[in-house]
Amino acid sequence: MNHPEQMYNYNAWANQTILNRIKELPSSVLSQEVNSSFPTIAHALSHIYAVDKMWYLVLTGTGMPEALQACMPLNGEIHGSIDEYMQMFADLSAQYSEWLQGQTNLEHTVLLDNPFAGVRETRLLEMVFHLVNHGTYHRGNVSTMLRQLGHASVMNDYSLFWYQEPAQV
Repeated sequence: MNHPEQMYNYNAWANQTILNRIKELPSSVLSQEVNSSFPTIAHALSHIYAVDKMWYLVLTGTGMPEALQACMPLNGEIHGSIDEYMQMFADLSAQYSEWLQGQTNLEHTVLLDNPFAGVRETRLLEMVFHLVNHGTYHRGNVSTMLRQLGHASVMNDYSLFWYQEPAQV
């Protein structure tokens, strides 16, 4: 397994870990308003998913402006149950896993036309690392929101992910 694939697997594991924690809590936790980066945890999850989907489209050949346009509506789709989020993230993770397994050169560069920053030659692996970094940042937001709502979060650090895999001897 290559490093970008391992990092993506961490991202999928961390998403699943925090979604499992939210599933243990009262269902109302998704829609309770907090004074944070997002008005609710559901809004944060929808944002993470929309951006993950957007990067998937870019990685699979869609131009970034078109991918943004296609995924922006997902950012505003607020789902009423954690099970819906779990299924969405699981389905997208399966798509990413299939794509990653089919890649022979993640050092390959594409011309990324980022409407927020301009045009840049960007390696596929850089996009994967950005996706992971973005997810980590917003899972931190979700953890803070959980604490504001009176609930403990769950650890989902990369170093804990290491122990989820068999030891390499």
